[in-house]
Amino acid sequence: MYAIVEIAGQQFKVAKDQKVFVHRLPGEEGDKVSFDKVLLTGDGDSINLGAPAIDGALVGAKITRHLKGDKVIVFKKKRRKGYRVKNGHRQALTEIVIESIDASSAKKSSKTEAKKAAPKAEDKKESNNSEDLSSMTVAQLKDLAKSKGIEGISSMKKADLIAALQK
Repeated sequence: MYAIVEIAGQQFKVAKDQKVFVHRLPGEEGDKVSFDKVLLTGDGDSINLGAPAIDGALVGAKITRHLKGDKVIVFKKKRRKGYRVKNGHRQALTEIVIESIDASSAKKSSKTEAKKAAPKAEDKKESNNSEDLSSMTVAQLKDLAKSKGIEGISSMKKADLIAALQK
């Protein structure tokens, strides 16, 4: 099982017993932390996707140590001006170990539910389109007329299409 979770403003794909280096977290070494902003969980073929986060899903972790990252050199120079500045930076990091991914209380969504919801939205669109035919383009009107089985639409103008669709 894996999860995509947001930790300290960054998104990570994590699995159980995985070590992850994140921006410095408050807490001491050995403390347990949990992250509730789980964006996606996956287990084999089943995928739960949040909008934006999954309600009730938690990722539990343990802080193993605090450390500094590798040094990054920042060198600025303006040619022919004698301007050179050299700075270094070491990012403060925390190493955590993912202990658990709990998605049991999360609401499951499947691809078939999404496909079933799509035709309902199209039915609503068609009912709204019949009321606002004048605001539609000619191509949209022709598609709507084609779906209703009206013949001879290729030579019709916009006003003719609206009149044929309102019948």
